[in-house]
Amino acid sequence: MNLFEYTYDIVRQIPDGYISSYGAIADALGDKIAARAVGRMMNQNPNANTMPCYKIVHSNGKLGGFGRGIEDKIRRLCNVDIEVKNGKIVDFQNVFFNDFKTEYPLKKLRDEQIKLSKKVIIKNCFKKIETVAGIDVAYPKNEFDYACGACVIMDYKTKEIIEKKTIFWETDFPYISTYLYYREFPVIRELINILKIEPTVFMFDGNGILHPYEIGLATQAGIALDKPSIGIAKRLLYGEISGNEVKINGEKKGYTFFSHKKIKRPIFISPGHKISFDTTIAIVKRLIKFKIPEPLRQAHILAKKKIKGKL
Repeated sequence: MNLFEYTYDIVRQIPDGYISSYGAIADALGDKIAARAVGRMMNQNPNANTMPCYKIVHSNGKLGGFGRGIEDKIRRLCNVDIEVKNGKIVDFQNVFFNDFKTEYPLKKLRDEQIKLSKKVIIKNCFKKIETVAGIDVAYPKNEFDYACGACVIMDYKTKEIIEKKTIFWETDFPYISTYLYYREFPVIRELINILKIEPTVFMFDGNGILHPYEIGLATQAGIALDKPSIGIAKRLLYGEISGNEVKINGEKKGYTFFSHKKIKRPIFISPGHKISFDTTIAIVKRLIKFKIPEPLRQAHILAKKKIKGKL
């Protein structure tokens, strides 16, 4: 679904003489966690005349940002009978609107994730590792309508790169923490469709089961592809570190990993689907040269290079 357009349609429901907040729009989408994404989508709004993003403010009545400047935001609010004083909405509670007609799309996606999490298999579902693919999706700075997906496949035994592919794809879903699959999988799916080699294992720039609902990008993509998958994250999304393990509610869900003693911050590794904990860490150890495992690092370099060439 195009969450940008869905969000803009929600904002268009706000009558003149009323305002709403980033959090209220996030609630109308189905998850409060989307409040920051709402702010970014308002900033990316292509036409303030047809989609009144200026009617969205902070929950304390403060104006927040506006791409055309605060003075223009105040002018537009005054034109629809909203009074502003000292950078805040006057009589905020009486002009606040949150009676939106919505189907709560993020709630539906969360329910889908929870249902799919019951299908996760954390054991090896292959006889031999022949190839490992790293997949990364890159986005140009200050551009939000397209992405570049890159895949680099390495021979597991020789560590040689045996296939590279890239694809540009339109994006219609903003970054929202814990919903990365819905932003990136459309790109990933099309990228995988043009591969000549079918990798044994996929490695994704995102979490596997190290996720609040045990279904990060790598896990959900692994289920969708019905392929073994590994999640590699650069920061800890959720969980508690205990030694070299990361636990959620006391149960191991992933690992911290330092490739070299000089590296100050670890990466966070977790199985995605159809692969065991031991094999997950073994693959990373074999294919790591710098901080990030080589298939994923090379995919990242390739995607960034293609983005730079397109600009």
